[in-house]
Amino acid sequence: MTRLDDFLQPLDEGVWEIVIPKGEVTDPLDAGWRMSAINVPSPGTIASFRKGRFHVHETTSTWRVHLDRYDPKVHPVMHLLDDAPLLLMISDTFMTLIMDTRRSEMTGTAAVLKTQRFIWQEQEVSGLILLLVGLFILNDPFGFFMGLFEKLIPLAIIGLSLLIFRNAFHAGLSWNYRITDLFHGTAALGAGICAFFFPFALWVLIVLALLTLRMVASALVLLRRVMKGRQAVPEGFYSRMALGILSLVTGVLLVVSPAAVLNLLVVILGAITLLLGITLGINGMRLRWWMEQLPATG
Repeated sequence: MTRLDDFLQPLDEGVWEIVIPKGEVTDPLDAGWRMSAINVPSPGTIASFRKGRFHVHETTSTWRVHLDRYDPKVHPVMHLLDDAPLLLMISDTFMTLIMDTRRSEMTGTAAVLKTQRFIWQEQEVSGLILLLVGLFILNDPFGFFMGLFEKLIPLAIIGLSLLIFRNAFHAGLSWNYRITDLFHGTAALGAGICAFFFPFALWVLIVLALLTLRMVASALVLLRRVMKGRQAVPEGFYSRMALGILSLVTGVLLVVSPAAVLNLLVVILGAITLLLGITLGINGMRLRWWMEQLPATG
């Protein structure tokens, strides 16, 4: 019996990421692994799990494991600042989308593709919707920003509360967990309703304060580690140094010229949405083409 944990030693020796074929692992995840709901986008990931500082992305054929500097359960703030700075999340999102558009082949058998005969339609419709949303954001960044905080975020919080309420009545859940979920759901519902009445100026101040604090803190953490030399930054010395400098510059600009930086960040969001829509459209057309190449079966 081979466990996923049996392959993790290189990570303690400075290797940034290891890729383990699923065929080599007979018993991948023990009770110590917990599903991670929020992650930087990664090509081909179907699920993500954490165990302390270990973070694994599951794909259809591999386990991709890296070692975070901080366990988000123990040091959530330092994990957010060092392991997942905002600029790194944005750049990784762009890289993921670009890699997806350049994908030239698709694994799987004809039988699998046949079961996905309607997916190309879903991808093209979703791509079209995201394309239109991206164009709307780029056409009116301020209008989108206002609508995001006055309507979309409150609705999203209320939607989250409904999901929590739904989870509270999940079969097999103990009463302790049910009560906890009901409490969290009620709190989220109340927060969502209150968010509808927040003045827009207050939203702007909150966003500016949080963005500035995170950018500056991320920059200080990253640059402090860069100053210790390349051995302290096995995941990429120059990339982390550049991210630290960019984070610091962005944090300063948020204080000097907040309106311009917020507008730029919203434009970046619009570009990501637009590129995601194009990616889904291309993948949908490719999937349709692949399906048309399949031999007809009776």
